[in-house]
Amino acid sequence: MTPSPQPNIIAMAGFGLFIALSLLITWLAARRTNSTEDFLAAGRSVTGWQNGLALAGDYMSAASFLGIAGLVALSGFDGLIYSIGFLVGWPVVMFLIAEPLRNLGRYTFTDVVAFRLQQTPVRVASAFGGLAVVAFYLIAQMVGAGNLIRLLFGLQYEVAIVIVGLVMLAYVLFGGMLATTWVQIVKAVLLLGGAGLLAILVLARFSMNPLALFQEATRQYGDAVLAPGQLVSNPLDAISLGIALMFGTAGLPHILMRFYTVPDARTARSSVAIATAVIGVFYLFTFILGFGAMVLVGHDAIRAVDAGGNMAAPLLAEVVGGQAFLGFISAVAFATILAVVAGLTLAGAAALSHDIWVSVVRKGTASEREQFLVARGSTVLLAFASIGLGIVFKGQNVAYMVGLAFAIAASANFPALVLSVFWKPCT
Repeated sequence: MTPSPQPNIIAMAGFGLFIALSLLITWLAARRTNSTEDFLAAGRSVTGWQNGLALAGDYMSAASFLGIAGLVALSGFDGLIYSIGFLVGWPVVMFLIAEPLRNLGRYTFTDVVAFRLQQTPVRVASAFGGLAVVAFYLIAQMVGAGNLIRLLFGLQYEVAIVIVGLVMLAYVLFGGMLATTWVQIVKAVLLLGGAGLLAILVLARFSMNPLALFQEATRQYGDAVLAPGQLVSNPLDAISLGIALMFGTAGLPHILMRFYTVPDARTARSSVAIATAVIGVFYLFTFILGFGAMVLVGHDAIRAVDAGGNMAAPLLAEVVGGQAFLGFISAVAFATILAVVAGLTLAGAAALSHDIWVSVVRKGTASEREQFLVARGSTVLLAFASIGLGIVFKGQNVAYMVGLAFAIAASANFPALVLSVFWKPCT
């Protein structure tokens, strides 16, 4: 089973509708974005439920939807390591990180780390650590976007990457964090609804019984698909990956940055509870989607379209719902990528403008207008960097690339943050 070569009209309509909606949100947000605090923290006016949905929208990325479904489809049970690892980091965020971060910082997690340490070297180090995480995460989103648009419109991969980069730049540059927040809320609702509907259509083929789906997978591919070892064979590697995914969540710059958009620490904690519930339900769906693609689409058809398996979920949508449903799911996936890329770009812009330019280069003397202009300039720089990285890393599995981002976040950002908050002798 291979995708139809002609352009998918429903997908194109969905793409156009989402872009039009996001640009409308951007236009409305731009009227309220007049300062650095508005641009980077939405004026600290976001409510708990809004931030909870936006956190979920920021976190449920192309790696979650396209990458994990592809890993499960091609590797079976081992793909579950990614689903569980991505989810179990959220209690760590809720109980350890959310309130202290909101109380101690302004725009980035570096504000907290630099509180006890020597300002200039620690700001440079943590800013570059944050930018490394943002870079790997951006690569994953851009690769997913390129494959998706190539699958649906027949455009060249490189052209697709440029389109995504320019659309994202438009609404981050003008609407800032407020526009990004609302785009992420819309995207979270669409993605949860789309993934849920796709999972239900898959289970309907198996009398709504997940066990029947797993039995069919073992019949086609053998018992190994339900056992560990297909993707990660060394137990130490599995433990290492799990730790990286769990603690990496609490060190992701674009996630930590969202806690500065709410008015107080209590709201920050409640927003994490909402996000955890939404994300937990979503990851249950991805496991069904992965095994559904394995059984209903097949390994060969998935690899024929994309060697990394990233198009398993859209191909599954075509099998269970035809071209119309493929168009809808693809538009949802596109919304997912745009929203996450926007959040990542803002996090990178905050690191460059607030941590490097204002705090290191200007020693805290930059005017409000200068900070605002540098933040916007950093956004343009990162948008073009993301286009270049997306083209260079063509063909990579997006969940694997995000795993690299989590490894850096878990080994560098998270320990520094925890020590700064909880260990008084940390100087």
